[in-house]
Amino acid sequence: MSNSSKVLFIGGHGKVGLLATPLLVDASLTVTSLYRNPDHRAEIEALGATPLERDVTELSVDDWAELLKDFDVVVWSAGNGGKAGADATYAIDRDAAIASIDGAAQLGEDAPRYIMISYIGATKHTIDPADSFYPYAEAKKAADEHLATSGLDYLILGPSALTMDEVSGIEVIDDTSEAAAGRSTSRILVAEVIAELAARDSFPEAKVLPFVDGTAPVSSI
Repeated sequence: MSNSSKVLFIGGHGKVGLLATPLLVDASLTVTSLYRNPDHRAEIEALGATPLERDVTELSVDDWAELLKDFDVVVWSAGNGGKAGADATYAIDRDAAIASIDGAAQLGEDAPRYIMISYIGATKHTIDPADSFYPYAEAKKAADEHLATSGLDYLILGPSALTMDEVSGIEVIDDTSEAAAGRSTSRILVAEVIAELAARDSFPEAKVLPFVDGTAPVSSI
């Protein structure tokens, strides 16, 4: 069993969070699931996680440090999802994510390992500012670049276009939009990758893991 036994999953009621939580529990990890809507508490508990109701946009760097000090691994899966406009996207996907990174970094040697869910080619994007996807692309780029300079032990997950398809395995590809063209990544696979990596004592050497649906076992990454 991994020494990294306590996991904080931020965005626990998202589609990936709901899929990943039972897999993490099945891997004998102790999972705390952070969510915002109080109506989601029972569903979180039913998955085997400890519920933690917080609004990530209201947490300061010091708040994050206090929260994260009790965990071995943190998974950032929170996001606006384009639901409430550009301001909310920047507040959640960029500003709150960066605050959590700074809070973790404030813990120094006691910082948890950090898994960031992003997307393929996030730091290389050339999205037109007039495109509705631009705020998300800019927010993820800023958060990923900040994580890369944080000094944390981290891993950025780069799936392609997300689906709910059943999958048989994984294929790791180049971290470019060209490599991902026409390819997709099941949220089920993202959940499996999170559970695999959170249960390990260390992350792969590469700091970014770009992947799509494939045939290789998840254990091969």
